Amino acid sequence: MQFARPEKIEDALTLLREGEWAILAGGTDFYPGLRDGVPSRPVLDITALTDLQNIEQDAEYWSIGALATWSDVVRADLPPCFDGLKRAAREVGSVQIQNRATVIGNVCNASPAADGVPPLMTLGAIVETVASSGKRRIPLQQFVLGNRQTDLHPGELVARLLIPKTSAVGASSFFKLGARKYLVISISMVAARLASDGEGRINDAAISIGACSAVACRLTALEELLKGKRLSDDLAALVQRSHLGDLAPIDDVRAPAAYRLDASLELVRRAISDVARQLS
Repeated sequence: MQFARPEKIEDALTLLREGEWAILAGGTDFYPGLRDGVPSRPVLDITALTDLQNIEQDAEYWSIGALATWSDVVRADLPPCFDGLKRAAREVGSVQIQNRATVIGNVCNASPAADGVPPLMTLGAIVETVASSGKRRIPLQQFVLGNRQTDLHPGELVARLLIPKTSAVGASSFFKLGARKYLVISISMVAARLASDGEGRINDAAISIGACSAVACRLTALEELLKGKRLSDDLAALVQRSHLGDLAPIDDVRAPAAYRLDASLELVRRAISDVARQLS
């Protein structure tokens, strides 16, 4: 088996250009996926690419590097709009998993139940890929194509997630429902972010649901309905089953589809009410 651990991004991209590699970062999805077998492709270990480890900001974006872990997110000094992402971070497996698993690995794994995707969607996250031929920036909603499917091209590496400062505003929340509190795959999960003006009116809203369709969904009709409403209004009462129309939940061992829809409706109401309390 071929194995490489480059220390420079340029060297990693050269290897990716010349062959098909399995990318190894935190390894918390990679190793269980082997099922006691051996990798079917050469392994490119990117853990020595320390330039991809930071969570930082510039004038336009917050940036989460490819090697940033969930524990890094929890410890980072981030504005309240990231609180939903931090809540999700605390529910990704155990603390040991959070110390190893990367945020971008969660995205690239493209599981319908990936805890990080809904809160990242409410932040307007953009996936930045790098290759020998240059960079691409893809909105997260367009990068995750389906169950275990992404828009990552041959020869590309996801370098970072970018959160526009224009959407990094307001407050946020995250609710996850599983068969137990921790160490569980979601039955449904909801992320919500709201921002308000100086008079207590909502001027920005982002709501996303995961584990109820092949790809997490933004509830755009509900988002538009919330804009202009007061934080003091009964916002939960505005949420109707029709707002969940784009979801396509399945029956599986964790829950039937009908239960997932009922639970999602309640979680959306709770998440919106929670954020409104934070902003009031």
